[in-house]
Amino acid sequence: MRKVYLDNNSTTAIDPRVAEVIKPYLSHVFGNPSNMHSFGRECAKGLVNAREQVAQFLNTEPQEIYFTGSGTESDNWAVKGIAFARRESGNHIICSPIEHNAVIGSCRYLETLGYRVSYLPVDEYGIVSPEDVQQAITKETVLVTVMLANNEIGTVEPVKEIAAICREAGVTCHTDAVAAAGKIEVDVRELGVDLLTISGHKLHAPKGVGVLYVREGIKIAPLVHGGHHERGRRAGTENVSGIAGLGRACELLSKEWQESALRMGRLRDRLEQGILKRVPEVRLNGHPERRVPNVTHLSVGYIEGEALLLDLDLEGIAVASGSACSSGESELSPTLKAISVPPLFRNSPVRFSLGKETTEQDIDYTLEVFVKVVERLRDISPLWKKRPVG
Repeated sequence: MRKVYLDNNSTTAIDPRVAEVIKPYLSHVFGNPSNMHSFGRECAKGLVNAREQVAQFLNTEPQEIYFTGSGTESDNWAVKGIAFARRESGNHIICSPIEHNAVIGSCRYLETLGYRVSYLPVDEYGIVSPEDVQQAITKETVLVTVMLANNEIGTVEPVKEIAAICREAGVTCHTDAVAAAGKIEVDVRELGVDLLTISGHKLHAPKGVGVLYVREGIKIAPLVHGGHHERGRRAGTENVSGIAGLGRACELLSKEWQESALRMGRLRDRLEQGILKRVPEVRLNGHPERRVPNVTHLSVGYIEGEALLLDLDLEGIAVASGSACSSGESELSPTLKAISVPPLFRNSPVRFSLGKETTEQDIDYTLEVFVKVVERLRDISPLWKKRPVG
């Protein structure tokens, strides 16, 4: 049976070239990078090199790159760190309802501490209006956080416009770029944001490593206290092997992301158009054009989404219904609620997220199997048999 992995927004395979860079740190290069002896200095070189590689990928300076344990930690640090650091200036935060759970969860926690959070509406495609952001800003606003690309439906947000509004109002702006990095250009200077999050395992690097870009001059409170690591802002001995891997992955993406994105976009369109042409009662969720090139998020009417995912898995095809961090939750995702998906299409979301290894053969096989599985499930669906026809 053919095995096809189309869940790259959940995690990606480690690039073999990244794995080669990691290997020494799992054996003979094992020192603590904080130590001054030769073993420590050898590891410290890996951190310096990786910081430069990530900085080049994001078009910034190495001293503005901070390594964390995950994208989730970076999001938590951005939201809570700014809120705590600027408490004397105000207690108001603005975000969208379709942010990653790490951002939403942080905002919910801050609400229990007396902070006020405005969750702005999105349109039918999941896009936040810059005008809404501007109108929501008050003298108490200390942070606006809007993701660059939604991890479920792939919609790309107008972050550059939002950041410009924040800059004029003197409000700190953060964006979660985990689902965008490596698929579209992520240039912190061009975007104009103050903080930005990426995650290693979404970029063909290891799990357990993330980055928070913090623009020079931004005051942010530490989330993890202890030693002097990461220039006193994030305590804890660094995950040198993971950081080295992330640095190498960013170095590769700096050269290869555009070609990869074009290829993924062509394959994504091939799959999407094939499904929409051959399977009736299918809805595309998210913007048809303003989105990352590797994602198509569909809802299939008259069947159950869990059965669809399980049957596809039995045929060797790995897909998801939405965010991996919401896996196991049966209710409609906040993103699909926010874009007002019609009732007919709420129970059967399926997200195909392609990777750089995805082939035409993978897509053709997936299309063939998908059509067959949907037909089989609808044959046993009483809803399909009772549907209005004509």
